[in-house]
Amino acid sequence: MNEIQNRWQAPTPPFFKRLQYAGMMLAAVGGTLLAAPVALPAAIITAAGYAVVAGSVLAAVSQVAKEE
Repeated sequence: MNEIQNRWQAPTPPFFKRLQYAGMMLAAVGGTLLAAPVALPAAIITAAGYAVVAGSVLAAVSQVAKEE
């Protein structure tokens, strides 16, 4: 558990910072579509759910990448 904490606090390489930002944006767009006050087709709702999950995983994995 201590290794994960050390990796989380280590400096993140620039490439992974960009990936992390892209993941957060993907999750935000998916969340916005899921919270839309209008009725959207089922395919868009499904895709938005996948976007939230994929964006969250991308951001989390990019956070634990560290420079050597």
